[in-house]
Amino acid sequence: MIVISALAIGVRSYDPHPKIIFYLIRLDYFISLIFLAEILIRLLAENKIIDFFKSGWNIFDFIIVTVSIIPITGNETILVARLLRIFRVLRLISYIPELSRIVTTVGRAIPRIGYVTLLMFVIFYIYGTVGNIFFDYINPFLWADIPTSMLTLFRVITLEDWTDVMYEVIEVYPYSWTYFISFIIIVGFIFLNIMVAIVLDVWQETVKKFQLILKS
Repeated sequence: MIVISALAIGVRSYDPHPKIIFYLIRLDYFISLIFLAEILIRLLAENKIIDFFKSGWNIFDFIIVTVSIIPITGNETILVARLLRIFRVLRLISYIPELSRIVTTVGRAIPRIGYVTLLMFVIFYIYGTVGNIFFDYINPFLWADIPTSMLTLFRVITLEDWTDVMYEVIEVYPYSWTYFISFIIIVGFIFLNIMVAIVLDVWQETVKKFQLILKS
């Protein structure tokens, strides 16, 4: 039902025949009723209804289903309702254990990654300031101010035509290659690998907790 719901929303994006839209709307109502019935059954299955909301995934499912039963009337409401209904695809996360583990891992890794990201921002800011000071007159479009310089450095770190940026500067400053290479090594190789290491560490912790839950 979740997959069918997502496909139905995708079909609507192709501006189908009005008759097809009519059936898609009826299908959406049918799917919404199934989701609503499922949530009600799960609520009634608990000894106390409050126990249902002790699980984060249950709260997530409840919010998604509640939002998806918003009536579709009016042009603006239709757009909002269609936007909210696509989030029903996220219910797959709560039904597939592997996806749940991935989301749990990402959630637990974010606080640790935040400090690394903050340090990366400091590095970006320092290099962006240097780039603005020395390279502004070479290409104002890329180095006009610090935010623009940081955006250019982001392009460099993605390795998207970064050599074009570097060779343009090298024509004026022959040793400026050290600026770009050092930036890529520090941010691209060191910091990004630290992030990967953090995610892997949290992933191992998450897997161990899931295994303990299964054993118990």
